[in-house]
Amino acid sequence: LRLWDLQTGQEVRLFTGHEAWVSSVAVSPDGRYVLSGSGDSTVRLWDVQTGQEVRLFTGHGNWVSSVAVSPDGRYVVSGSNDNTVRVWDLQTGQEVRRFTGHGDLVWSVAVSPDSRYVVSGSFDKTVRLWDLQRGQEVRRFTGHESWVSSVAVSPDGRYVVSGSGDSTVRVWDLQTGQEVRRFTGHESPVYSVAVSPYGGHVVSGSVDKTVRLWDLRTGQEVRRFTILGHWVKRVAVSPDGRYVVSGSADKTVRLWYIGDLGR
Repeated sequence: LRLWDLQTGQEVRLFTGHEAWVSSVAVSPDGRYVLSGSGDSTVRLWDVQTGQEVRLFTGHGNWVSSVAVSPDGRYVVSGSNDNTVRVWDLQTGQEVRRFTGHGDLVWSVAVSPDSRYVVSGSFDKTVRLWDLQRGQEVRRFTGHESWVSSVAVSPDGRYVVSGSGDSTVRVWDLQTGQEVRRFTGHESPVYSVAVSPYGGHVVSGSVDKTVRLWDLRTGQEVRRFTILGHWVKRVAVSPDGRYVVSGSADKTVRLWYIGDLGR
């Protein structure tokens, strides 16, 4: 894992210790910790200031594909190729909840802003909503025609956003499970989605080598960034909503300026 200065582009810190590729990273709400999931089947928590490993979460039976930290800072959530979603206590490292039911690998996980729900996307083409405290599946979102690679929740907690191998990005009503919007235009599978901090826009990254910015309310594409020759693996939006960050198969991380469009 590498930590970069957003203003200068310089590498600030290197985190080493995983014994296989790192599939996913997340930052704790207070900015003190970085969380990572890996092909070595572990989830690890790192101290941002020192670069040292603070905690090791073990138990998944296969590689970890996605990680998230709950907004209240209490829980670590991970999805794995063992078809499970697991919830861990951030402070103790103990597994406190396990969600089973997906029929294939869990590719992405997210937590609702109120830390009440966990959302997961799977190779089984479904998106599922789980009650974090009760440990039960609450809702299932169906309609994608291929695997679901990425999920996100809007800042107001009203919507779930998903990206899929069917080249679409879909917006779902969290309470009803109904599809409320569909973004079409990508020419290849969508690998990653994110929602702007102000909730007005969705960002998606695709195998078609583009990063696209969409208006969540209208479903219209408002901006497109192209990476020549290489597909996009991950996207994120900066906390101020002014930048999009993308990770690509060309081994680069790129920063794109969107200004007030992200607000």
